[in-house]
Amino acid sequence: MEELWNFISLSAAALAAGVVNAVAGGGTLITFPTLANVLGTAAEAGKIANVTSTVALFPGSIASAYGYRREMAGIREWRALLLGPSILGGAAGSLLLILLPELFFKTVVPWLILLATLLFLLQPTLSRVMGIGLPHARPHGWTLCGVLVFQFLVATYGGYFGAGIGILMLSSLSLLGIPDIHQMNALKTILASVINGISVIIFILSGKIDWGWAWPMILAAAIGGWLGAAYGRRLPRSLIRWFVIFTGFIVSIYFFLK
Repeated sequence: MEELWNFISLSAAALAAGVVNAVAGGGTLITFPTLANVLGTAAEAGKIANVTSTVALFPGSIASAYGYRREMAGIREWRALLLGPSILGGAAGSLLLILLPELFFKTVVPWLILLATLLFLLQPTLSRVMGIGLPHARPHGWTLCGVLVFQFLVATYGGYFGAGIGILMLSSLSLLGIPDIHQMNALKTILASVINGISVIIFILSGKIDWGWAWPMILAAAIGGWLGAAYGRRLPRSLIRWFVIFTGFIVSIYFFLK
């Protein structure tokens, strides 16, 4: 009975995460704590939950990136420029997750969840301050170097944990002079897919994925992504966003107390 309940809860979490990622982002805040709860006191439960969650949600990010293929036409130069730091950062973060002790991950997890939740909460303010979606002059010199370094740091965080990287990337991508918010979202999505893809490769090689739970979650997340794209956008975006924020705060409090 416990196995059946775990299957249902993880599939439901992945389904919800797929819908949420298609509409607002933040699906990791649903799948990671659900997996961590199912794995309980197993050795390296936190790492395995994080790794398995990343793998389960990866196909959905690929589908999202494909959905933005038309918007990529005008920003190929920025994609080529930011590809390097995204790959290097994603690899660095994933290796840190694998190599650092489980105790370190358990210590920082509540703070990482809280950070991701605060990013979602402050997203409208950050958008106004950074002028996201508004035209900017093309960056040169130190500004461009700063964007590249920041992308590497965001990718490192993405490889290690990942929740909230889309908001972080939009903050820096707003400085590139891209006037169309849809093009910025396209660039953010393809870079996030690259970061997650590198992580998935490293995680598979590490042997830390719980494939028994990963496969049903992959299927459920894919269905959720399709439902989110087809029907989820009819829901008020603010409703989905506040659901993610509420979930994030509850989960962070739970891990702080734990």
